[in-house]
Amino acid sequence: MKQKELGRNERMYYMDRDKRNNELLTFALDIGTRSVVGILGSLDKDIIRIHYSDMQFQTKRAMYDGQIHDIEGVVEVVKEVKKSLEDKAGVKLKKVAIAAAGRALKTSRLTIERELDESEAIDKHFVRSIEIEGLQEAQMKLEKNSLDASQYFCVGHTVVNYYLNDILIKNPTGHKSKKISVDILATFLPYAVVDSLYSVMKKVGLEVSFMTLEPIAAISVAVPQNVRLLNIALVDIGAGTSDIAITRDGSVIAYDMASTAGDEITEAIVQNFLVDFDSAEIVKCSLHKTETQSFQDVIGMEHKYESEDILEKIQPAIELVVKDIADRIIVQNGRAPSAIFLIGGGSQIPRLPELLAKKLGMPTERVAVRGIETIKGLDHEELVVAGPEGITPVGILAKTLEYHDIDFIEITVNGRGIKLFQSRQLKVSDALVLAEFNPRDLIQKKGTTLNLIINGKKTMYFGEYGEAAKIYVGNKEAHLDTTIADGDVIKIDPAKAGQDAVRCLNDIIDFASGFYLNGRWVNRVQNVTVNGRRESTGRNLDNNDEVVFNEISTVSDLCNFMKIDYDKYTILMGNKKVSKNTKITDNVYISVERKALIDKSKYDEKNAKTEEDEDCIYVMYNGAPLKIVKNKEQLIFVDIFDSIDFDRSKVKGKLVLTHNGQPANYTSPLNDNDVIVIKWEK
Repeated sequence: MKQKELGRNERMYYMDRDKRNNELLTFALDIGTRSVVGILGSLDKDIIRIHYSDMQFQTKRAMYDGQIHDIEGVVEVVKEVKKSLEDKAGVKLKKVAIAAAGRALKTSRLTIERELDESEAIDKHFVRSIEIEGLQEAQMKLEKNSLDASQYFCVGHTVVNYYLNDILIKNPTGHKSKKISVDILATFLPYAVVDSLYSVMKKVGLEVSFMTLEPIAAISVAVPQNVRLLNIALVDIGAGTSDIAITRDGSVIAYDMASTAGDEITEAIVQNFLVDFDSAEIVKCSLHKTETQSFQDVIGMEHKYESEDILEKIQPAIELVVKDIADRIIVQNGRAPSAIFLIGGGSQIPRLPELLAKKLGMPTERVAVRGIETIKGLDHEELVVAGPEGITPVGILAKTLEYHDIDFIEITVNGRGIKLFQSRQLKVSDALVLAEFNPRDLIQKKGTTLNLIINGKKTMYFGEYGEAAKIYVGNKEAHLDTTIADGDVIKIDPAKAGQDAVRCLNDIIDFASGFYLNGRWVNRVQNVTVNGRRESTGRNLDNNDEVVFNEISTVSDLCNFMKIDYDKYTILMGNKKVSKNTKITDNVYISVERKALIDKSKYDEKNAKTEEDEDCIYVMYNGAPLKIVKNKEQLIFVDIFDSIDFDRSKVKGKLVLTHNGQPANYTSPLNDNDVIVIKWEK
């Protein structure tokens, strides 16, 4: 444990000098539900030395489950501890290091989902933005459900699982998917806990120089950094609650609290042996020290019992505490951890470690009680508390000597000032949780996708990518993982969306593609409709528009378009006869002739050539050959009505007029071998 080098003035900010020994002392205070422990210590190279300590019991029920309920009641006890230490050290204490109770922490677990563009790979910044959004939702959920409208600091979080398309995956970065889900476990500290601790310190004339969380302080000395790579559960069994912290891969991943602890054991002794609560507390604390216990019951009778007999009577209460602790560990860790370290006064109750190991199916030796004697580099002769009860106060001192960090930092995000709880090295992403910045504004956005249905097939056209968000800390460009410090000014320019996808008919249909049919140009694409109606090729299409068209790609398509029977016609592409499956290439010349037209004798008398009318043309009319006598140099489409029996005076439906497969124009030239369709369509 290396103390950071500080100048004299900076050191004096955190420490007070022992006038008699000329030592620089740090004041650490552990405010518990039953007692308040104060320590004056220093760091001598790698040795933590405890110079003075004091413990005073809470005379009133001023605290419940780590939360101060009676500020004045706690002030009285803290004043006693402070005065005792000042008298011992001969110094006026001005600065103090404190810790918020782990039992005051609130843990929230939730799953957040987002739809994705499955054509794009997921990057790490996108994943971080989802985590930030999840933390914001968890915080809002806590504050909404809080009975006292409390606000919360996020003191830590871990991602339990990632899912892509509902399938578990270890790391989504680089993958593609339609949907991502993130299962997040977040821990929050109520502002009220911090505010009440500050109020007490102010009333006793102390300035808070350092603040941490009790589980973090305890872990710093009970679970060394190199051990935190393992899956360890630290359980602080106090009077009212059992606080749990779990480590894995070098960091604390979860906090929790079991609502049963030492008081359940004490109450079991009260009920079984008819003693008052204080006497029962003394018996409980002596069970691990002596083989026999002597006490007087409420009637006044003296009793002497073997400790084992007492333990046999109260084992159901011990098992209840064990069950609650085991259940909470499983909830947070998903399984039994590699090892469990027990601290706090309640951890010394005989049988408890063995029963906890059995409950979790672990080897007995992997559930161990950790006392201050297990802390390396600690001179604790002057410490008034021993064993596992001294872990937390020593941890607060050790954390203070190690870091000297301030408890809160104040920064500005886009002009808004916010305060962050600094239990670890903070990053830009931590600031965004409290700044209420929408994490979706961090991600480079595509323009709106255009969805079309083209000939029955759903087709998506993606918008263009916009600009990614730009993050600055001070005047330097930064990112979500950039570390931040007190006074930093963070500016974020939100991501800009790209251009929306825009398409018109010309973009999705090649209207220029076509071929020559009997000397006339025919477009390959025919009968184009949008939502059932003919549309201009230049209009921008709307989302979910349905585009339908026929495409002449093969000879078979051509026959369908012309409504002719392939077997009754001779179809040539260039000079070569082609089959029904032959593909029609662009700009090719195609000739279609009815095989019967070659034998002129098959025409009826009405259509037969005469010597007077040698000049005539032959067309296909409604699938049958028709001879039209030329009465002028160039016939036009409307002239066909002189040679057919078709009544246009009475409307019998929709009039269909096509000329070589295209909508007819009355003034278009009429030539030999043209294909004409004229009919009423209902």
